[in-house]
Amino acid sequence: MPETLAIDPKTSALLVMDFQRAVVQGFTADPEALLARTARLIAAARAAKMPVIYVVVGFRPGFPEVSPRNRSFSAVRQSGRFAAGSGDSEVHAAVAPAADEVVVTKHRVSAFAGTDLEQILRAGELRTLVLAGIATSGVVLSTIRHAADADYELVVVSDCCDDRDPEVHRVLLEKVFPRQATVVDADAVAKALAAG
Repeated sequence: MPETLAIDPKTSALLVMDFQRAVVQGFTADPEALLARTARLIAAARAAKMPVIYVVVGFRPGFPEVSPRNRSFSAVRQSGRFAAGSGDSEVHAAVAPAADEVVVTKHRVSAFAGTDLEQILRAGELRTLVLAGIATSGVVLSTIRHAADADYELVVVSDCCDDRDPEVHRVLLEKVFPRQATVVDADAVAKALAAG
């Protein structure tokens, strides 16, 4: 971790990933604390005029995006969860997007797979991604891998990520992510944004 974290809000974006009601309820140990920290992080990004981009998982009626060969998403298809317009697919009210903020809908684990996220980032000339997401072993890991290969600078907000498995969460944050990203807490990001 660097001594001083620097984030340029003009060339950075906060990605708030999979903070949907069903995901918050099913994958977090302390949803209220996670939501409160993430809401403060979003407020700091907005105050610094840094773009906040939401990434959600969702599917059209009938789930045409889901292959029967995909184990994870076949189960989602059978359950009917995350269908467009369903309550479980909505971003949790505690961290809901503002009317002018971009919401990217994905049909796989990564925020990039099959979405227009990269086009949005290029159009905004955004080179640094600040990541908050659920689950650490899902969207955060998959997004880091793609973004690192695409040469984005990455910041993972450790206390605005969570996972069903606390040990997997810990290993990713302490041993895996630091190879490709700066891992800090929400207070460090807020301080860097306030200083910039």
